[in-house]
Amino acid sequence: MSEKVIMLGNEAIARGAYEAGVKVSAAYPGTPSTEISENLVKYKDSLYCEWSPNEKVATEVAIGASVSGVRAMSCMKHVGFNVAADPTYTVSYMGVNGGLVIVVADDPGLYSSQNEQDTRMVARAAQLPVIEPSDSAEAKEFIKIAFDLSEQFDRPFVYRTTTRLAHSQGLVELNERKEIEDKPYEKNIRKNVMMPGNAKLRHVEIEKRNQELAEAANTLPINRVEMNDTKIGVITSGIPYQYVKEALPEASVLKLGLVNPLPRKLIEDFASKVDTLYVVEELDPVIETQVKYWGIKAIGKEIFTVQGEYSANMIRQAILKEELDISKPAEAPGRPPILCPGCPHRGVYYVLNKLKIHAAGDIGCYTLGAVAPLSVVDTTICMGASISSLHGMEKAKGKEYIKNWVAVIGDSTFLHTGVNSLMNMMYNKATGTVIILDNSTTGMTGHQDHAATGKTLQGDPTYAIDIPALCRAIGVKNVVEVNARDIQAVEKAVKEEIAKDEVSVIITKTPCVLLDKSKKPLYQTHTDKCKKCGMCMKPGCPAMTKNADGTISIDDTMCTGCGLCASLCKFDAIELVKEGDR
Repeated sequence: MSEKVIMLGNEAIARGAYEAGVKVSAAYPGTPSTEISENLVKYKDSLYCEWSPNEKVATEVAIGASVSGVRAMSCMKHVGFNVAADPTYTVSYMGVNGGLVIVVADDPGLYSSQNEQDTRMVARAAQLPVIEPSDSAEAKEFIKIAFDLSEQFDRPFVYRTTTRLAHSQGLVELNERKEIEDKPYEKNIRKNVMMPGNAKLRHVEIEKRNQELAEAANTLPINRVEMNDTKIGVITSGIPYQYVKEALPEASVLKLGLVNPLPRKLIEDFASKVDTLYVVEELDPVIETQVKYWGIKAIGKEIFTVQGEYSANMIRQAILKEELDISKPAEAPGRPPILCPGCPHRGVYYVLNKLKIHAAGDIGCYTLGAVAPLSVVDTTICMGASISSLHGMEKAKGKEYIKNWVAVIGDSTFLHTGVNSLMNMMYNKATGTVIILDNSTTGMTGHQDHAATGKTLQGDPTYAIDIPALCRAIGVKNVVEVNARDIQAVEKAVKEEIAKDEVSVIITKTPCVLLDKSKKPLYQTHTDKCKKCGMCMKPGCPAMTKNADGTISIDDTMCTGCGLCASLCKFDAIELVKEGDR
């Protein structure tokens, strides 16, 4: 007898992969996709899952597993799909042996990302089919369908989700795992070795397979018509389907589960039965463009935005022209993004700010070094770009120009794509200082392990990459390790390394304050000793506030005992409270 439980979308995807008989999964953590793998590892007795150094590697791991004959998947956020593009475009030509699904989580509204790209556009360019669920129940069932279709049509599938689906809850019916027999491996050079002669023939084959899939899409149950009042017809998919049903309960709806390739006959038939046809889709007009290309009259981005998330109220206003009496939400006090109390990056940024040094930044919680009062990070592009962009600046402006710049990159990000960038600096005889902010975790996405932490996703102890030794192996002679909380040592290291006409790497190895869950000592202020100089406030610790009289107070519920404030106070106005005195 099956059981029904409430699940987040990401939990449901993991459960669906488990039930589908997946045997290998690889991923790199990235919000909003991270929890898929964190939930999948709960089934580690039935399957293998890992954190890979980056999305390209993760996808290649999944491809290898598929070639060997088992069901496999890789998981990532939308910008990670760019990193995985190289193997993805090519495996589209190869096809599969065991079912292969690439799960990609888009971020409409930019809740945790540097751009708002639409995965459907990338998948179409790669000629890959795309399945998109609308709720947690579909998230579980549709991924099982994706694996079935992958094997039926010899196609890797992209499984698109979004932040709203990933982190919203729904009722899910649990079923038993389907044990899929491994498919035999057969050597097939024409199919699996993508050199030009073979790839040319495979391109013809995938066009044929995609046409077959497009024809089948007309009768697939994941594409369904809900006929009601024919005055308004809506083509939609994913989370926007929920908004359409709420805003237009009487409208006729064509809900698409397979959004590439589109079911032309089904769409043409639906369009012929309604008076006015609308296409409601978040981000780019992917469905709309294809529908209009077929000569079907429809209304879409003329009345809808290509930015951010949609809502039921937005649809009511755009389609029904309703003037909604929506009360203005209460104005909560502004809460700017800021590093956590006790964050080891704060002291490093304080030093860089003091020395008036610019930082080429990277992707991680340390990107917050761009905001006041630290205001150090000048650029943030993509994973690993801090080192490469610093190199570009040096080649453009020379060695002297770069002596008031550094690159800052986290330990997980360095292993993701920073290693190649550092190799490039050495190979091309660069000058520049790279600061690896090693906090012993993948901090921004919720403290996942990586190749230098000594533990796998499955919880097993493993070899931990020695980052200083890796830098030296690349050829960097100047590798300095320093405690991020020792600001005098950090300042000394920065001054010495930026003065050199060589590549230098400073590694500030201090664990993220949130990794240690034990009770911590705290600091308190003595207002009678405070000279109101404000030095302790310069790093911008959120545990510290200025009183009306100019003296400083420390919130004992937020203080983590890092001691940065005390190290900046020259008047002994900040004192460590012993554990027994709390």
